[in-house]
Amino acid sequence: MSIHQSLATDYGLLVPSLLFLLPWILYKALKIGKRDSFLPPGPPTIPILGNLHVFPLEDAYLKFNEWARHYGDIFSLKIGPGTAVVISSMEAVKGLMEKRSTTTSDRPKNHMAEKITQGLNMVICPYTDTWRALRKASHTILTAKAVEAHLPIQRAEACQVMHDLLNDPENFFKYVGRYSNSVTMSILFGKRCPRYESAESAAFFRANDSWNHALSPSIPPVDLFPFLDYLPEKIAWWKKLARETRQLQRNLYFGLVDECEARMKRGEHNGAFMEDLLNQQNDLGLTRELVGYLGGVLLEGGSETTASFLRSLVLFLAAFPDVQRKAQEEIDRVVGHERSPVLQDIDNLPYIRALIQEAHRFHPVAPLAIPHSASADEEYRGYIIPKDTTIFVNTYAIFHNPDYFEDPEKFNPDRYMKQEFGTKPGVDVRAFRNNISFGYGRRICPGMGLGENSLALNTMNFVWAFDFRPPKDSMGNEIPVSHDIYEKRPRNASVAEIIEREFHESTETFVKFERDLAAEDREWVDNLRKT
Repeated sequence: MSIHQSLATDYGLLVPSLLFLLPWILYKALKIGKRDSFLPPGPPTIPILGNLHVFPLEDAYLKFNEWARHYGDIFSLKIGPGTAVVISSMEAVKGLMEKRSTTTSDRPKNHMAEKITQGLNMVICPYTDTWRALRKASHTILTAKAVEAHLPIQRAEACQVMHDLLNDPENFFKYVGRYSNSVTMSILFGKRCPRYESAESAAFFRANDSWNHALSPSIPPVDLFPFLDYLPEKIAWWKKLARETRQLQRNLYFGLVDECEARMKRGEHNGAFMEDLLNQQNDLGLTRELVGYLGGVLLEGGSETTASFLRSLVLFLAAFPDVQRKAQEEIDRVVGHERSPVLQDIDNLPYIRALIQEAHRFHPVAPLAIPHSASADEEYRGYIIPKDTTIFVNTYAIFHNPDYFEDPEKFNPDRYMKQEFGTKPGVDVRAFRNNISFGYGRRICPGMGLGENSLALNTMNFVWAFDFRPPKDSMGNEIPVSHDIYEKRPRNASVAEIIEREFHESTETFVKFERDLAAEDREWVDNLRKT
């Protein structure tokens, strides 16, 4: 038989085989994107895409909240061949994220994050031995005793925020950003940033902006379409972004580690967490890479969330004058007018505590928590959550659930004066806890204690020191409050005097964290302290 005859015979056999297999191939293809019967309910799917065509790329928590009202507190989405589950109740959080945390503490694969951090970012790295080592180290250094030891620098930095706002009220957003970055950098690495323009502060904001861009929905979904990773960088522009973001982060993180080590060798200790981490590095089983990235991820978390909360808080104070007035009456009664608040005052300020809780509830810093992933098949309420399912917890939906909260769209701290969790009478609160803004299950934020102290100090200070009011137009009419447009003024002359005095008294605390200041920062602080 000739080669042509042989090929013809093979071809003749191939065609019927393909025709026979075609229905099976089509059946399999059309099953992609289809919701299996064992999954929780959810929006209707279409072949191949599933729910990808309706998946919200912006403010997903709002659309997820809408779907939760229709499909229930646990619903599913099909993202092509993959599956996502969205949780919108405290009962489901406790049942799935906490009681089953052994299998729901993983993270979904993220191509860009992996390219940038090589799996060393504790917040988004998989639930592996690396994560466990980082988590153990963070708990070792972030003890309650260590957190308490850093109250002086937190209070000193909070004094500077008041001083900045007193002298330049138009740049409040900038000063809050400087505060949250500087206090976190001081505590972690032992070096503060006295100005928003300080080199380390500027480097942090550049790296953080680049990181947020790299993880944004605007990046092509390489995880869904792996072939995109084979495109050349000239076309795949996100590869350059990943490379540049990685370099920005490493320059910042390891530069700060190097400075801390150099100070330690000179015997210039200030109690920074990095000092403890470097001293215990071998005992904790950490490489230098892990040390740098642990410090970096804690810096990110502490800087971003605190600033976001405080900016929202001040907006609420300006927008709801009755709330502001009630908070001021309480703090005047407890703290008085001879000094600014100290952290110990918060125990005697129930309305201020309620104000903080309501700010968390009304506008959570992370309305949609960083997604988890199932590391194994899991059963819950008769549903099967398959391995590798992405699990979203919609914190916003929980906090705005009318089944839990009376008039949830109203900003009302009094709800927390009546009930610990702010819920309506008769609500079963056994699954509730007041720290869900800091995460869920085994992934809860290890720096929660530091964060709570910063929020309490600054909330008390802002209420004690300033009036925040809606702006007025040229005709004297109030303009609706926005994030960066509202009036800020000291409540009285004695407040201004106390702020000036206490800011200058903070110098003794500051100097321990200013040993490596750049020349321009040194000149700036020296000039400021002469005034």
